[in-house]
Amino acid sequence: MPPARPPVVAIPVRNEAQRIGPCLRALAAQQGACPGHVVLLLNNCTDDTRGAVRALATSLPFGVIVAERSYAPPVAHAGTARRAAMQIAAALAEPDGIVLTTDADGRVAPDWLANTLAAFDAGADAVCGRALIDPADARIIPAHLHDDDRMETAYATMLDRIHDLIDPDPHDPWPRHTEHSGASIAVRVAAWRRAGGIPALPLGEDRGFIRALRQVDATIRHAPDVMVSVSGRIDGRARGGMADTMARRMVRQDEMLDDSLEPPRTCLRRARARAALRGLRGLPPGCDAWHDAADGLAALLRLPVATVAHMVRGRFMGMAWDRLETLSPELRRMPVRRADLPMYIDEARRIVRGLLATPSCALPYVGSVTGGALSGPLTTSSR
Repeated sequence: MPPARPPVVAIPVRNEAQRIGPCLRALAAQQGACPGHVVLLLNNCTDDTRGAVRALATSLPFGVIVAERSYAPPVAHAGTARRAAMQIAAALAEPDGIVLTTDADGRVAPDWLANTLAAFDAGADAVCGRALIDPADARIIPAHLHDDDRMETAYATMLDRIHDLIDPDPHDPWPRHTEHSGASIAVRVAAWRRAGGIPALPLGEDRGFIRALRQVDATIRHAPDVMVSVSGRIDGRARGGMADTMARRMVRQDEMLDDSLEPPRTCLRRARARAALRGLRGLPPGCDAWHDAADGLAALLRLPVATVAHMVRGRFMGMAWDRLETLSPELRRMPVRRADLPMYIDEARRIVRGLLATPSCALPYVGSVTGGALSGPLTTSSR
Protein backbone atom coordinates (compact mmCIF):
# COMPACT_ATOMS: atom_id res chain seq x y z
CA MET A 1 0.00 0.00 0.00
CA PRO A 2 1.55 3.35 -1.02
CA PRO A 3 2.03 5.98 1.69
CA ALA A 4 -0.80 8.50 2.08
CA ARG A 5 1.74 11.34 2.13
CA PRO A 6 5.20 11.73 0.56
CA PRO A 7 7.93 10.06 2.62
CA VAL A 8 9.99 12.08 5.08
CA VAL A 9 13.77 11.82 5.47
CA ALA A 10 15.39 12.22 8.91
CA ILE A 11 19.09 13.09 9.22
CA PRO A 12 21.19 13.57 12.37
CA VAL A 13 23.79 16.29 11.77
CA ARG A 14 26.86 17.35 13.70
CA ASN A 15 29.34 19.86 12.28
CA GLU A 16 28.71 19.01 8.63
CA ALA A 17 28.89 22.46 7.02
CA GLN A 18 31.05 21.08 4.21
CA ARG A 19 29.06 17.90 3.51
CA ILE A 20 25.42 18.78 4.14
CA GLY A 21 25.15 20.54 0.75
CA PRO A 22 26.05 17.45 -1.30
CA CYS A 23 23.80 15.37 0.95
CA LEU A 24 20.76 17.58 0.32
CA ARG A 25 21.48 18.00 -3.40
CA ALA A 26 21.57 14.20 -3.79
CA LEU A 27 18.14 14.00 -2.17
CA ALA A 28 16.93 16.74 -4.50
CA ALA A 29 18.16 14.79 -7.55
CA GLN A 30 15.99 11.73 -6.90
CA GLN A 31 14.49 10.17 -10.02
CA GLY A 32 10.90 8.98 -10.02
CA ALA A 33 10.14 10.06 -6.45
CA CYS A 34 10.70 12.97 -4.08
CA PRO A 35 10.53 13.30 -0.29
CA GLY A 36 7.92 15.63 1.11
CA HIS A 37 10.25 16.95 3.81
CA VAL A 38 13.76 16.48 5.10
CA VAL A 39 14.28 16.84 8.85
CA LEU A 40 17.77 17.89 9.96
CA LEU A 41 18.50 17.38 13.65
CA LEU A 42 21.52 19.61 14.40
CA ASN A 43 23.18 17.93 17.36
CA ASN A 44 25.55 20.22 19.31
CA CYS A 45 26.87 21.87 16.14
CA THR A 46 29.67 24.39 16.60
CA ASP A 47 30.26 25.21 12.92
CA ASP A 48 28.01 26.98 10.38
CA THR A 49 25.98 23.96 9.33
CA ARG A 50 22.78 25.97 9.79
CA GLY A 51 24.06 28.71 7.49
CA ALA A 52 24.97 26.16 4.82
CA VAL A 53 21.46 24.71 5.01
CA ARG A 54 19.83 28.15 4.88
CA ALA A 55 21.76 29.07 1.74
CA LEU A 56 20.50 25.97 -0.06
CA ALA A 57 17.00 25.43 1.31
CA THR A 58 15.03 27.65 -1.08
CA SER A 59 16.39 25.81 -4.12
CA LEU A 60 15.30 22.37 -2.93
CA PRO A 61 12.13 20.60 -4.15
CA PHE A 62 11.12 19.58 -0.63
CA GLY A 63 10.60 21.32 2.67
CA VAL A 64 13.53 21.45 5.07
CA ILE A 65 12.93 21.43 8.81
CA VAL A 66 15.92 22.31 10.97
CA ALA A 67 15.76 21.37 14.65
CA GLU A 68 18.69 22.39 16.84
CA ARG A 69 19.52 20.55 20.02
CA SER A 70 22.22 20.97 22.64
CA TYR A 71 22.52 17.65 24.45
CA ALA A 72 24.56 16.94 27.56
CA PRO A 73 27.87 15.24 26.67
CA PRO A 74 26.84 11.72 27.76
CA VAL A 75 23.91 11.67 25.30
CA ALA A 76 25.22 13.95 22.54
CA HIS A 77 25.61 11.13 20.03
CA ALA A 78 24.06 9.90 16.79
CA GLY A 79 21.66 7.54 18.55
CA THR A 80 19.99 10.37 20.45
CA ALA A 81 19.97 12.66 17.41
CA ARG A 82 18.65 10.03 14.99
CA ARG A 83 15.91 9.04 17.42
CA ALA A 84 14.80 12.67 17.78
CA ALA A 85 15.00 13.31 14.02
CA MET A 86 12.84 10.28 13.28
CA GLN A 87 10.30 11.30 15.90
CA ILE A 88 9.82 14.63 14.13
CA ALA A 89 9.72 12.91 10.74
CA ALA A 90 7.15 10.34 11.90
CA ALA A 91 4.83 13.11 13.07
CA LEU A 92 5.04 14.69 9.60
CA ALA A 93 4.55 11.39 7.77
CA GLU A 94 1.47 10.46 9.84
CA PRO A 95 0.57 6.90 10.97
CA ASP A 96 0.35 5.37 7.47
CA GLY A 97 3.45 7.11 6.13
CA ILE A 98 7.09 6.18 5.60
CA VAL A 99 10.20 7.60 7.27
CA LEU A 100 13.73 7.21 5.93
CA THR A 101 17.02 8.04 7.58
CA THR A 102 20.48 8.62 6.18
CA ASP A 103 23.70 10.35 7.26
CA ALA A 104 24.75 13.95 6.72
CA ASP A 105 28.07 12.89 5.18
CA GLY A 106 26.34 10.61 2.67
CA ARG A 107 25.04 11.04 -0.87
CA VAL A 108 22.14 8.79 -1.79
CA ALA A 109 22.01 7.29 -5.29
CA PRO A 110 19.56 8.91 -7.76
CA ASP A 111 17.22 5.89 -7.51
CA TRP A 112 17.55 5.52 -3.73
CA LEU A 113 14.04 6.65 -2.90
CA ALA A 114 12.31 5.02 -5.88
CA ASN A 115 13.91 1.65 -5.18
CA THR A 116 13.13 1.93 -1.49
CA LEU A 117 9.47 2.64 -2.21
CA ALA A 118 9.39 -0.32 -4.63
CA ALA A 119 10.47 -2.59 -1.77
CA PHE A 120 7.61 -1.21 0.34
CA ASP A 121 5.20 -1.84 -2.53
CA ALA A 122 6.38 -5.48 -2.46
CA GLY A 123 5.26 -5.79 1.17
CA ALA A 124 8.18 -4.68 3.34
CA ASP A 125 7.70 -2.93 6.67
CA ALA A 126 11.31 -1.74 6.65
CA VAL A 127 14.05 -1.47 4.02
CA CYS A 128 17.81 -1.58 4.62
CA GLY A 129 20.08 -0.17 1.93
CA ARG A 130 23.80 -0.52 1.30
CA ALA A 131 26.43 2.00 2.42
CA LEU A 132 29.43 2.23 0.10
CA ILE A 133 32.54 4.29 0.77
CA ASP A 134 32.96 7.26 -1.54
CA PRO A 135 35.43 6.23 -4.30
CA ALA A 136 37.71 9.23 -3.67
CA ASP A 137 37.91 8.41 0.04
CA ALA A 138 38.32 4.71 -0.71
CA ARG A 139 41.55 5.40 -2.56
CA ILE A 140 43.11 6.68 0.68
CA ILE A 141 42.36 3.44 2.54
CA PRO A 142 45.21 0.89 2.34
CA ALA A 143 44.70 -1.97 -0.12
CA HIS A 144 44.97 -4.61 2.60
CA LEU A 145 41.91 -3.18 4.36
CA HIS A 146 39.91 -3.40 1.12
CA ASP A 147 41.07 -7.01 0.70
CA ASP A 148 40.09 -7.83 4.29
CA ASP A 149 36.70 -6.21 3.83
CA ARG A 150 36.03 -8.18 0.65
CA MET A 151 36.79 -11.44 2.45
CA GLU A 152 34.65 -10.48 5.44
CA THR A 153 31.81 -9.46 3.13
CA ALA A 154 32.05 -12.73 1.21
CA TYR A 155 31.92 -14.68 4.47
CA ALA A 156 28.95 -12.70 5.81
CA THR A 157 27.15 -13.31 2.52
CA MET A 158 27.75 -17.07 2.70
CA LEU A 159 26.45 -17.23 6.27
CA ASP A 160 23.39 -15.28 5.18
CA ARG A 161 22.93 -17.66 2.26
CA ILE A 162 22.79 -20.54 4.75
CA HIS A 163 19.95 -18.73 6.54
CA ASP A 164 18.21 -18.08 3.23
CA LEU A 165 18.35 -21.73 2.20
CA ILE A 166 17.30 -23.13 5.58
CA ASP A 167 14.78 -20.48 6.65
CA PRO A 168 13.75 -18.48 3.56
CA ASP A 169 11.99 -15.15 4.05
CA PRO A 170 9.47 -14.38 1.27
CA HIS A 171 9.77 -10.67 2.05
CA ASP A 172 13.58 -10.73 1.80
CA PRO A 173 14.40 -13.04 -1.12
CA TRP A 174 17.83 -13.78 -2.50
CA PRO A 175 19.82 -11.84 -3.65
CA ARG A 176 20.09 -9.52 -0.67
CA HIS A 177 22.80 -7.98 1.49
CA THR A 178 23.64 -8.10 5.20
CA GLU A 179 24.06 -4.43 6.13
CA HIS A 180 22.12 -2.54 8.80
CA SER A 181 23.51 0.96 8.40
CA GLY A 182 21.87 4.16 9.61
CA ALA A 183 23.02 5.62 6.30
CA SER A 184 20.03 3.91 4.67
CA ILE A 185 17.09 2.63 6.69
CA ALA A 186 13.43 3.19 5.83
CA VAL A 187 10.41 2.12 7.84
CA ARG A 188 6.65 2.40 7.91
CA VAL A 189 5.58 4.64 10.76
CA ALA A 190 3.33 1.91 12.17
CA ALA A 191 6.27 -0.53 12.37
CA TRP A 192 8.53 2.20 13.78
CA ARG A 193 6.06 2.81 16.59
CA ARG A 194 5.56 -0.90 17.26
CA ALA A 195 9.32 -1.34 17.64
CA GLY A 196 9.65 1.65 19.98
CA GLY A 197 11.64 3.83 17.59
CA ILE A 198 15.39 4.07 17.15
CA PRO A 199 17.14 3.26 20.45
CA ALA A 200 19.22 6.16 21.81
CA LEU A 201 22.48 4.20 21.84
CA PRO A 202 25.92 5.83 21.57
CA LEU A 203 26.91 3.19 19.00
CA GLY A 204 24.94 0.68 16.95
CA GLU A 205 21.57 2.41 17.09
CA ASP A 206 20.94 1.11 13.57
CA ARG A 207 21.53 -2.52 14.53
CA GLY A 208 19.52 -2.03 17.69
CA PHE A 209 16.59 -0.73 15.67
CA ILE A 210 16.63 -3.66 13.25
CA ARG A 211 16.71 -6.06 16.19
CA ALA A 212 13.71 -4.27 17.71
CA LEU A 213 11.85 -4.52 14.40
CA ARG A 214 12.59 -8.24 14.20
CA GLN A 215 11.25 -8.75 17.72
CA VAL A 216 7.85 -7.43 16.65
CA ASP A 217 7.83 -9.48 13.41
CA ALA A 218 8.29 -6.55 11.04
CA THR A 219 9.11 -7.67 7.50
CA ILE A 220 12.57 -6.36 6.56
CA ARG A 221 13.96 -6.17 3.04
CA HIS A 222 17.73 -5.94 2.53
CA ALA A 223 17.47 -4.35 -0.92
CA PRO A 224 20.66 -4.66 -2.99
CA ASP A 225 19.56 -1.84 -5.33
CA VAL A 226 19.21 0.76 -2.56
CA MET A 227 22.57 2.48 -2.15
CA VAL A 228 24.21 5.48 -0.54
CA SER A 229 27.78 6.72 -0.80
CA VAL A 230 29.30 7.64 2.58
CA SER A 231 32.58 9.28 3.52
CA GLY A 232 35.60 7.19 4.35
CA ARG A 233 37.06 9.75 6.74
CA ILE A 234 38.98 8.66 9.80
CA ASP A 235 38.13 11.77 11.85
CA GLY A 236 34.59 10.68 12.65
CA ARG A 237 31.95 12.26 14.85
CA ALA A 238 31.21 9.15 16.96
CA ARG A 239 33.88 7.75 19.23
CA GLY A 240 34.16 4.04 18.49
CA GLY A 241 32.23 4.38 15.22
CA MET A 242 33.16 3.48 11.66
CA ALA A 243 35.79 6.22 11.31
CA ASP A 244 37.52 5.17 14.52
CA THR A 245 37.41 1.55 13.37
CA MET A 246 39.09 2.37 10.08
CA ALA A 247 41.70 4.55 11.76
CA ARG A 248 42.51 1.73 14.18
CA ARG A 249 42.68 -0.88 11.43
CA MET A 250 44.99 1.29 9.35
CA VAL A 251 47.51 0.99 12.18
CA ARG A 252 46.82 -2.62 13.09
CA GLN A 253 44.12 -4.93 11.80
CA ASP A 254 41.66 -6.34 14.36
CA GLU A 255 42.36 -9.93 15.35
CA MET A 256 38.66 -10.81 15.51
CA LEU A 257 35.92 -10.35 12.92
CA ASP A 258 32.71 -8.41 13.51
CA ASP A 259 30.97 -9.92 16.53
CA SER A 260 27.87 -10.78 14.50
CA LEU A 261 29.83 -13.36 12.48
CA GLU A 262 30.26 -16.92 13.70
CA PRO A 263 31.57 -20.35 12.64
CA PRO A 264 29.56 -21.93 9.79
CA ARG A 265 28.26 -24.89 11.76
CA THR A 266 26.93 -22.63 14.50
CA CYS A 267 25.24 -20.57 11.80
CA LEU A 268 23.72 -23.75 10.33
CA ARG A 269 22.37 -24.81 13.71
CA ARG A 270 20.98 -21.30 14.30
CA ALA A 271 19.20 -21.30 10.94
CA ARG A 272 17.73 -24.76 11.50
CA ALA A 273 16.54 -23.81 14.98
CA ARG A 274 14.80 -20.68 13.74
CA ALA A 275 13.15 -22.61 10.90
CA ALA A 276 12.00 -25.20 13.44
CA LEU A 277 10.52 -22.49 15.65
CA ARG A 278 8.67 -21.04 12.67
CA GLY A 279 7.28 -24.47 11.83
CA LEU A 280 6.27 -25.10 15.45
CA ARG A 281 4.34 -21.83 15.62
CA GLY A 282 2.45 -22.89 12.51
CA LEU A 283 1.07 -26.03 14.16
CA PRO A 284 -2.14 -26.21 16.23
CA PRO A 285 -1.03 -25.97 19.89
CA GLY A 286 -1.34 -29.20 21.84
CA CYS A 287 -1.61 -31.62 18.93
CA ASP A 288 0.75 -34.60 18.69
CA ALA A 289 2.77 -32.96 15.90
CA TRP A 290 3.15 -29.82 18.01
CA HIS A 291 4.49 -31.81 20.97
CA ASP A 292 6.90 -33.73 18.72
CA ALA A 293 8.17 -30.50 17.17
CA ALA A 294 8.56 -28.86 20.60
CA ASP A 295 10.57 -31.85 21.83
CA GLY A 296 12.80 -31.66 18.77
CA LEU A 297 13.41 -27.94 19.07
CA ALA A 298 14.16 -28.26 22.79
CA ALA A 299 16.74 -30.97 22.01
CA LEU A 300 18.31 -28.84 19.29
CA LEU A 301 18.58 -25.84 21.61
CA ARG A 302 19.47 -27.98 24.64
CA LEU A 303 16.71 -26.30 26.66
CA PRO A 304 13.87 -27.73 28.76
CA VAL A 305 10.75 -28.52 26.75
CA ALA A 306 8.71 -26.43 29.18
CA THR A 307 10.84 -23.39 28.38
CA VAL A 308 10.37 -23.83 24.64
CA ALA A 309 6.63 -24.43 25.07
CA HIS A 310 6.26 -21.26 27.12
CA MET A 311 8.27 -19.06 24.74
CA VAL A 312 6.59 -20.27 21.57
CA ARG A 313 3.15 -19.14 22.73
CA GLY A 314 4.08 -15.46 22.73
CA ARG A 315 2.47 -12.93 20.41
CA PHE A 316 5.55 -12.37 18.25
CA MET A 317 7.83 -15.02 16.84
CA GLY A 318 10.67 -12.49 16.89
CA MET A 319 10.46 -12.07 20.65
CA ALA A 320 10.26 -15.83 21.16
CA TRP A 321 13.29 -16.37 18.95
CA ASP A 322 15.30 -13.63 20.62
CA ARG A 323 14.70 -15.13 24.05
CA LEU A 324 15.37 -18.73 22.99
CA GLU A 325 18.51 -17.67 21.13
CA THR A 326 19.77 -15.92 24.26
CA LEU A 327 19.02 -18.88 26.54
CA SER A 328 20.34 -21.68 24.36
CA PRO A 329 23.89 -22.86 25.15
CA GLU A 330 24.03 -24.30 21.63
CA LEU A 331 23.62 -20.84 20.05
CA ARG A 332 26.12 -18.98 22.19
CA ARG A 333 27.99 -16.50 20.01
CA MET A 334 31.52 -17.66 19.24
CA PRO A 335 33.99 -15.06 17.93
CA VAL A 336 35.87 -15.75 14.70
CA ARG A 337 39.58 -15.06 14.42
CA ARG A 338 40.56 -13.28 11.22
CA ALA A 339 43.37 -15.80 10.77
CA ASP A 340 40.76 -18.58 10.57
CA LEU A 341 38.66 -16.83 7.92
CA PRO A 342 39.97 -18.75 4.86
CA MET A 343 39.22 -22.05 6.59
CA TYR A 344 35.72 -20.93 7.57
CA ILE A 345 34.99 -19.59 4.09
CA ASP A 346 35.80 -23.01 2.64
CA GLU A 347 33.59 -24.69 5.23
CA ALA A 348 30.70 -22.29 4.60
CA ARG A 349 31.05 -22.81 0.86
CA ARG A 350 30.76 -26.58 1.33
CA ILE A 351 27.65 -26.17 3.47
CA VAL A 352 26.00 -23.91 0.90
CA ARG A 353 26.80 -26.36 -1.91
CA GLY A 354 25.32 -29.18 0.14
CA LEU A 355 22.16 -27.23 0.88
CA LEU A 356 21.72 -26.28 -2.77
CA ALA A 357 21.96 -29.96 -3.66
CA THR A 358 19.28 -30.87 -1.10
CA PRO A 359 15.76 -29.87 -2.27
CA SER A 360 14.33 -30.26 1.25
CA CYS A 361 16.92 -28.03 2.90
CA ALA A 362 14.43 -25.26 3.53
CA LEU A 363 12.07 -27.46 5.55
CA PRO A 364 12.00 -27.07 9.35
CA TYR A 365 14.62 -29.36 10.86
CA VAL A 366 15.25 -30.39 14.43
CA GLY A 367 17.73 -33.23 14.04
CA SER A 368 21.50 -33.48 14.42
CA VAL A 369 23.81 -31.15 12.55
CA THR A 370 27.00 -32.87 13.58
CA GLY A 371 27.74 -35.05 10.59
CA GLY A 372 28.17 -34.81 6.84
CA ALA A 373 28.19 -31.85 4.50
CA LEU A 374 25.10 -30.36 6.04
CA SER A 375 26.28 -31.14 9.52
CA GLY A 376 34.31 -4.27 7.29
CA PRO A 377 34.80 -1.46 7.94
CA LEU A 378 31.16 -1.21 6.60
CA THR A 379 29.89 -4.72 6.18
CA THR A 380 28.11 -6.39 9.08
CA SER A 381 25.77 -9.31 9.42
CA SER A 382 23.35 -9.56 12.29
CA ARG A 383 21.10 -12.44 11.48
